[in-house]
Amino acid sequence: MTLHPGWLRLLGGLLIWFQLCGWASADTLDDIRARGTLTWGTDLEGGAPFVMADPADPNRATGFETEIGHLLARELGVKGRLVHNAWDSLIPALQRGNFDMVFSGLEVTPDRESKILFSRPYYIYAQQIVTRDGDEHLGTLKGLKNKRVGTLGGSVAERLLNAQGDIQVMRYTSSVQPYEDLLLGRSDAVVQDLPIALIYGKRPGLTFAGAPFKEGYYAIGFRSSDARLKAAVDQALDRLFQNGEIARILTRYGIWSESQKALTNWKPTPVVTKPAPKPFIENLKAATPLLLSGTWMTIKVSVLAMMLAIALGSSLAIVRVYGPPALSFLAACYVELFRGTPLLVQLFLIYYGLPNLGIQLEAFVAAVIGLGLNYAAYEAENYRAGLLAVPRGQAEAALSLGMSRWQALVYVQLPQSMRIVIPPVTNDFIALFKDSSVVSIITLVELTKAYGMMASATYDYIGFGLVTAAIYFCLSYPTSLLARTLEKRLRPH
Repeated sequence: MTLHPGWLRLLGGLLIWFQLCGWASADTLDDIRARGTLTWGTDLEGGAPFVMADPADPNRATGFETEIGHLLARELGVKGRLVHNAWDSLIPALQRGNFDMVFSGLEVTPDRESKILFSRPYYIYAQQIVTRDGDEHLGTLKGLKNKRVGTLGGSVAERLLNAQGDIQVMRYTSSVQPYEDLLLGRSDAVVQDLPIALIYGKRPGLTFAGAPFKEGYYAIGFRSSDARLKAAVDQALDRLFQNGEIARILTRYGIWSESQKALTNWKPTPVVTKPAPKPFIENLKAATPLLLSGTWMTIKVSVLAMMLAIALGSSLAIVRVYGPPALSFLAACYVELFRGTPLLVQLFLIYYGLPNLGIQLEAFVAAVIGLGLNYAAYEAENYRAGLLAVPRGQAEAALSLGMSRWQALVYVQLPQSMRIVIPPVTNDFIALFKDSSVVSIITLVELTKAYGMMASATYDYIGFGLVTAAIYFCLSYPTSLLARTLEKRLRPH
């Protein structure tokens, strides 16, 4: 039987489509050579010396890993391209097929080795404690007992600090922010990989406390099925070490050390049998304290921020409706400003910007104020709509009975407007519960961040995701029930 040419073209097109979508089982190395591009996942916000904007051309990325990545692409006979991804979710993104490999200061750990393949090491790192001048006595992990210590979330340094059990760990999404808070006095020390400390820890007012400790390896991560790609990259790294190109790059970035010479003729150690992954129930039991702590933080931040939003929002609404033109205009400007700018930017300005003006807030206070000020703009519009929906005759009747303008507002108009604004205010409160996850950017560990920490540690995004979703539902659904009860009680008969 002969197929019609049109059917043949259709089948060929479907095969190409399946391969582009990652559904075909083509070998990744062959695919790289076919398309002429090697892609690697990295966090473009990770900073120096790994990856950063080129001072000579801000649109171009540079950094020692970036340069090595392009050399690896050259060795494979293709071009190289960076793909941005948040650092603590690089491995799940790799497994989804977002890029060919992970090349972003990825530390080799047993749990990661159970999920992905690692190349031969390309750098030997160590941990370094950095403190403010005069605090050099904190130069050991034991010396950091009961201290506030900043580090990069998801890193080996964070695991070391958490394992101590008596250190208040401040988790950051950037390598730069821990040193900023250390200078501001919000933390007592920073523990990060030595290459990071060499760039950001040698600033006026900061000092290295103690010698580097706990060495480890940086290596490139691959999907478990990409053994051929790993072998090709290993061979390319061998050539780059042998011809001295990697040593010259590391020297140029100021992170070369004598210990790196051991990698020139590096030989893999015998593979040790990897432990079987723990069942979800065991992981959940271990994660319960962190999840409960994150839940309590979410409740505290959300409730206090909503109280601030309601108080400020109602005041803004009254000023806009009944205030003099000048104050009404200023209230309108506030609403448009906070509704028209991202909450994330507002939090950054409050937490990291205000210290430049001499105003320094703790992370919890900054989170409540940031969320409260932002949601006050939305609440102001809800209450303004409710006030305008009350018939004008209600106020006129109250005034005719001898009430003052203020009494008419408090006893007649506001109670009637409350019935109208309950649904949108309830909706905003539920939204605030979820938006509270943004405060993790300023080191608070709330529920979503706790989920991310446990999921990235166990790679069980489904199980912990369902548990986290259930907790959020248990927090928000009672609010909906309460709102419905209030609506029924205030409904006119």
